Amino acid sequence: MVGKGAKGMLQAMEEAGDASVSPGAGRGVNEWRRHTHSTPSVHPKMAAAQGPADPSSPEQNGSMPDEKDHSLQRGNWGNQIEFVLTSVGYAVGLGNVWRFPYLCYRNGGGAFLVPYFIMLIFCGIPIFFMELSFGQFASQGCLGVWRISPMFKGVGYGMMVVSTYIGIYYNVVVCIAFYYFFSSLTSVLPWTYCDNPWNTPNCVSMLENPNITKSTQPSAMPGNISQALNQTLQRTSPSEEYWSFCVLNLSDDVGNFGEVQVHLLSCLLVSWVVVFLCLIQGIRSSGKVVYFTATFPYVVLTILFFRGVTLEGASTGFKYYLTPQWDKILEAKVWGDAASQIFYSLGCAWGGLITMASYNRFHNNCYRDSVVISITNCVTSVYAGFVIFFILGFMANHLGEDVSQVADHGPGLAFVAYPEALTLLPIAPLWSLLFFFMLILMGLGTQFCLLETLVTAIVDEVGNKWILQQKIYVTLGVAVAGFLLGIPLTSQAGIYWLLLMDNYAASYSLVIISCIMCVSIMYIYGHQNYSEDIQMMLGFPPPCFFQICWRFISPTIIFLILIFLVIQYQPITYNQYRYPSWAEAIGFLMALSSVICIPFYALFHFQRTDGDTFLQRLKNSTKPTRDWGPALLKHRTGRYAPTIPPSPEDGLEVQPLHPDKAQIPMVGSNDSSRLQDSQM
Repeated sequence: MVGKGAKGMLQAMEEAGDASVSPGAGRGVNEWRRHTHSTPSVHPKMAAAQGPADPSSPEQNGSMPDEKDHSLQRGNWGNQIEFVLTSVGYAVGLGNVWRFPYLCYRNGGGAFLVPYFIMLIFCGIPIFFMELSFGQFASQGCLGVWRISPMFKGVGYGMMVVSTYIGIYYNVVVCIAFYYFFSSLTSVLPWTYCDNPWNTPNCVSMLENPNITKSTQPSAMPGNISQALNQTLQRTSPSEEYWSFCVLNLSDDVGNFGEVQVHLLSCLLVSWVVVFLCLIQGIRSSGKVVYFTATFPYVVLTILFFRGVTLEGASTGFKYYLTPQWDKILEAKVWGDAASQIFYSLGCAWGGLITMASYNRFHNNCYRDSVVISITNCVTSVYAGFVIFFILGFMANHLGEDVSQVADHGPGLAFVAYPEALTLLPIAPLWSLLFFFMLILMGLGTQFCLLETLVTAIVDEVGNKWILQQKIYVTLGVAVAGFLLGIPLTSQAGIYWLLLMDNYAASYSLVIISCIMCVSIMYIYGHQNYSEDIQMMLGFPPPCFFQICWRFISPTIIFLILIFLVIQYQPITYNQYRYPSWAEAIGFLMALSSVICIPFYALFHFQRTDGDTFLQRLKNSTKPTRDWGPALLKHRTGRYAPTIPPSPEDGLEVQPLHPDKAQIPMVGSNDSSRLQDSQM
C-alpha cells in the first residue's frame, strides 16, 4: 500500500508538470522534496551561489520558483539588452577599424567578403554559440565550466593566460587613444605642421607644401646635389613624426627600454581607473555603462561616414576597398585570412564569451544572441571599412598618390595615416575628437570583458560566500596588477613589445585552445550529451547544422587556420625594424605559456584521480564531476536531479530515482507538458 507521503509526492509531480512554464524547466519530485523537506546535498560552491534564504520568497513557501534567478548572489544581467550590448562591445574592437578594411583591400576587395561570410557561417557563429551555451548552462566562468571534463581544465587556465596578455597591451592601446583625444582639445592639431620641437628636417606638411608628395622624384643632377635633394625629398609626415618622436619617443631597439613616457603612463592610469570604476560592481555597473560604450561608436561611425562620403576622392577609396578581384578567391591565403579574421574578431577562446554568458538567465535564448552578435560584428567591420577608405581616398586624392600608398593596418592606420587625413578636413580637431573617442569606447568595451573574465574565474574558483562579498577587491587587485605590468609598454621600446604580444600571445595559442575545447566537448563529453543539455536549457536541441559544424567542420577549419599560420609565418617587423631572434623566442614562449597549461594540468589531475588501472583513471579524470550542470537546484532536472532524502513521515524508505527513469515534466514536439514513464 502506498503511503501518504508517496501520494503527496506523485501529486506534486503532476503539479510540477502542469506548472512547467518553459522548455526544460520542469520541476519534478526532487524540487517538491527540496521545498517541503530538507535540502539534498549539493556542492558547496553551488550552495554559496544560491545566496541566503529569503523567507518571503515563493521557494520557501513551497510554491514553484519563477524563472527569475534573483536569488543568485553571483548576479545576473539586469536585462538581456545589457548582455547583448556587452557582447557586441566585446566582439567589436579595434581590429574592426584597423585590420579588417586593410585585409579586405589586400585580398580582393569585395571578393574577400565571400570567403569572409562563408567562414562566419561555418566557423564563427557555431563556435560563438558553443561558448555562449557552455557558460550559460553552468553559470560559471572559464575555469568553473570545466567540471564538464576536469582533465581539460587547463583549457580554462590557458584562456586566463591569453586574456591576461591581451588585457595588458590592449589597455595600452586605449591609453594612447586617450592621449590623442586629449591632444585634440586644441584649435590646431599638434601633428598638422612641422614647427614642433620633435620634428626633423625631413618633415613636410601638405598644408605648408601642397605641391610636394611622397612620389616626387628629383630630376637628374650630378653628384652630391642629387643626393642632397633625394634626402630632402624623403618626406615624413607630421603625423608620423608626432607618433614616433613625441608620443612614443621610439628607441632604436626592442631591448633598449629607455625611459618611461610620463604622458603615456598618466593616460594608462586613467584607462585602468575608468575600467575599474565601470566594473566596481561587476556586471551590475558595467551592464549600465555599455548602453553608452557599445552604442556611441556607431553614432560616431555614422557621422564620419556621411562626412567622408561627401569628400573629394571618396569614390576612389570606395573602389579600392570593395572592387571585386574574383581571381583572388582561388588563393588559399585569402581563405586563411578570412578564417583568421572571423576567429579573432569574434573573441573566441579568450574566455570572455563564456564569462559574459555565465551571467545570463538559465533559459535565455543564447542561440538567437549568438547569431545577432556575430552578424553585428561582421557588418560593423564592413561599415567601418567604408568610413576608413572614404577618408583614405580623400587623402590619396589630395596627395596625388595611389590609395595603396596610404592604406595601412594596425597602429599605423589608427595613429598615423588617419590622423594625417584628419588634418586635411575643415574643423580638424572636431573630427579628431570624434575618431579617437570612438577608439576609446571600442577599446573599453573589449577591456571590460577581459578584466571581468579574470575576476570571474578567480571568484568562481574559490566559490565561497566570502569571495563573492569581496569581489570588488579582487577587481581592484587585477586592475592594479594590469597597470603595473603595462608600465614597460609605456617605455621608449613599448610599441615593440606591444606588437610582439599582439602577434604571438593571441594567435597560435587561441587556435589550439579553441580546437581542444571543441574536441573535448564533442568527443569526450559527447555531442549527444551536450545537445541534451542545450535542449534542457533552451527547450530545443541545437540545429543539425550546428551539430555537424561542432563535430567536423569547425574543428577542421580551426586546424587549417593553424596550418595556415605556420606556413605563412614571417618574422615580425615594425616599419623597417626587424626583431632579433631572442625577441621572437620570447614571443613563442608567450604563445606556449597558455597552451602548456593544458597538458600540465591534465597530467596533474590524472595523477590525483582514483583508479586501479590506467584506463579507469583516464575515464574518471575525463567524466563530469558530480556538481556539473545548472548552478541552481531548480534547474537541475533529468540526469542532474539530486537524490531524494528519506522522510520519516512517509512511512517507507524512498529510494533515489534513476536519472533516466525519473518522472520529469518534459516538453513534447507540440510544446505540451508530458510525463515520462517512471519506475520506483
